[in-house]
Amino acid sequence: MTFMLPNGKRIQLFLLVLFGCVHPTHAHAASCTTQSQMTSAQRDSLVASAHSFVAQLQSANVEAIRANTLPSVAADFSGIAASVKTLQPLVQSATITVQALYLLDGSTNSPNSARTNFFCGSPVVTLNFTNLPPGTYALAIVHATGVPQPQQIAIILSRNTSNSWMLAGFFAKPMIAAGHDGLWYWISARKMAETKMNWDAWLYYNIAFNLLNPVDFLSSPNLEKLHHEASSIRPDNLPGERPLSLNAYGTSFTLTAIDSTTAFGGLDLDVSYSPDAVQAAQLHDPPAARAQVTQVMSALLELHPELQTAFHGIWVHASQQNASLFSLELPMNLIASSPKPPSVSANFITP
Repeated sequence: MTFMLPNGKRIQLFLLVLFGCVHPTHAHAASCTTQSQMTSAQRDSLVASAHSFVAQLQSANVEAIRANTLPSVAADFSGIAASVKTLQPLVQSATITVQALYLLDGSTNSPNSARTNFFCGSPVVTLNFTNLPPGTYALAIVHATGVPQPQQIAIILSRNTSNSWMLAGFFAKPMIAAGHDGLWYWISARKMAETKMNWDAWLYYNIAFNLLNPVDFLSSPNLEKLHHEASSIRPDNLPGERPLSLNAYGTSFTLTAIDSTTAFGGLDLDVSYSPDAVQAAQLHDPPAARAQVTQVMSALLELHPELQTAFHGIWVHASQQNASLFSLELPMNLIASSPKPPSVSANFITP
């Protein structure tokens, strides 16, 4: 799922450790204290640290953030500085609310632990870490609201030898897409699934999951339920591991990916295809290129007309070996009004 910021950049995660859902041979369970289980002193300390970081982020005080970052992370600070610069305009005047806190005790971790699981509260929220050094950590999930593009910011803190909380990394994600939150997309996906509009439902489920899950290393019963619902209706003719051959009006196009994007503000279908030599040559001529990508759009809508009601438009990318040759975004009404010869079909390309 692609959610681009207005300048085309994504907010990245910079951490001392790696997070993931791999399944190595040895996993170590450490202890987790939720916000409701903390003492007042523990909560106050973490809330103050989270607010301090966000205040420095809102004022783009990069040097203050660097000074309060773990030395091992601050040693390569360019990525964090770039993310601060990108995120700051979006949250500069936001109202900040600490939504959730988790205190993570991994002090008894073996230095060679491949995986550490923290099981937090009830219903259980699970945090999965890989290659986590021994220590005490915290996760603060912060909502920045009251701005045109609300953000959720996951802040990773590590306690140093002086019992002070230092920044170990952060990850920012939007809370809304095209004017709607994750719950709206979840409910909409369910309605689409009930009427067998599975392409629409699958893409909406993915948007919901991306908006509702603040960080990739967190899982919860609600998120697992969402994932299960999405998996149960996943279309079997989506390009991904295998490209899809779209036979459109006598021409075959190799589709490599279909997703969604809000890069242009509205919710668009995001389509990528790999042109053959003849198609690539046509893409050097703007009128021919426009006709070609519009052909791809029209063919997709003939196969799945339900896409017209779920998305504002379609953004098509023609690329060869990671090099972009041509791209075009059109709203649905312009695509629907273009001439459409008969004969459209699609099938997977076998290796």
